[in-house]
Amino acid sequence: MADSRIRKLAQLLVEYSLGIKRGQVLLIRGSALAAPLIREAYRAALRRGALIETHVGIEGLEEIFLKEASPAQLAWVSPTRRYQIGRIDAVLGIWAEGNTRSFTNADPKRMAEAAKASKPIMKRLLDRAAKGKLKWASTLWPTNAHAQEAEMSLAEYEEFVFTAGLLDERDPIAAWKAISRSQQALTRALNRVKEIRIVAEDTDLTFSCEGRKWINCDGHENFPDGEVFTGPLERSVNGHVRFSFPAIEYGREVIGAFLEFVDGRVVKASAEKGEEFLEEMVAMDKGSCRLGEAAFGTNYGITRFTRNTLFDEKIGGTVHLALGAGYPETGSKNVSGLHWDMVCDLRDGGKVFADGKLIQRNGKFLDKRFPQPKRGGRR
Repeated sequence: MADSRIRKLAQLLVEYSLGIKRGQVLLIRGSALAAPLIREAYRAALRRGALIETHVGIEGLEEIFLKEASPAQLAWVSPTRRYQIGRIDAVLGIWAEGNTRSFTNADPKRMAEAAKASKPIMKRLLDRAAKGKLKWASTLWPTNAHAQEAEMSLAEYEEFVFTAGLLDERDPIAAWKAISRSQQALTRALNRVKEIRIVAEDTDLTFSCEGRKWINCDGHENFPDGEVFTGPLERSVNGHVRFSFPAIEYGREVIGAFLEFVDGRVVKASAEKGEEFLEEMVAMDKGSCRLGEAAFGTNYGITRFTRNTLFDEKIGGTVHLALGAGYPETGSKNVSGLHWDMVCDLRDGGKVFADGKLIQRNGKFLDKRFPQPKRGGRR
C-alpha cells in the first residue's frame, strides 16, 4: 500500500473517527503485521497532542494459550487490563492476521471459557463508550491472509480496502460527513418504528425496537463503516433466520447457520458445517442465546463477501444480527462475553417491514420516509 494511503487512513482514524484532542490518553493496539499503519497512527496522534500507549502483539500467542492454559488461567482477567480500560480516553484497534485459520482446531469449549473471562472488560468498555467517556475505533490492515480469504491478490485487496473507506476521495473526511448526514435521515425514521420484520429465504424474523435507539454508524467506530443498528428488546425476538454467508468467529467458519427464536431466546441452532461450534457459542453464558444487535448494511460500495465481518456486515442491502452483548447506547440490556455478527443477504427477494409496512425490497429502501443512504466506496 502506498505511503500516501497509509498517512491518509491514519489521519482519518485519529482526527475523524476518534477525534483525538490534546492531553487525551490513547491506546493503539494491533498485530506487528500492521506496523506501517501503527507507526502513522502514532505519528498522527502525537501531532494532535495525545498521550499514547501501544500494545503490539505477535501471532501465535492466543493459539498457544488456548492449547496450554489451565482452567484457572483461562478464567483469569488481567488487573492491568481492567484498570487500563477504565482510564484511557480512546482505543484504536487494528486487525492484521497472517493466518486467519489459526483457531480452526481449537476446542470450542476452551474458546468459550476464554471469551467468558473477557466479559467484564467488554462490559466496562461498552458502558464507558455509551456514556461518552471512551471512544473506540477498529480497522483492518490488509495482509496476504485477508486477501486469500477474500479470493483476491494482495494488490486487489488493498484497493478494495482503500475504496471501501473512501480514501480515494480528495477529502475522505468530508465524504464520510456526507454519508453521515444521509444515514442520519434513515436513523431518524427508524427511531419512530416499534416493530421490524425481516423476510427472506428460510427467514421470517420479528423483533421490537420500541423505546430503543437506532445508531448511525458513519466511520467513528468501525472503519470503514456503513450501517445503522439498534438493540432489539431482549424478549421480543421471534421467528427464524438462515444466514446467507458463512458466519466467522475466532477464525472458525460456520456455514448455513440457522437460528430459531422464541421470546428472545435461541431454541434451535443448526448449521451445515460448524454446528458444534455454533452450539457452544450460543450456550456460552446467559446472554449469548439472545440478540444484542440488529442492523442494516448501508455501504452500497461494498458488494461482495470477503470472509471479514468488518466489511461483510456493511454490504448495502444486507441485515446482520449479533448474538450476545448489546451496545448500551441503544438501550440494550443484554450482557455477554460473545458478540457474533451474522449476515443475511436481502438483495435477492428479501423484504423488510416496519410496523407492518413494506420499507425495503431486494436490499433497497422504498418508502420516502426511509431514505436510501448515499453510496459509499466504489466496490
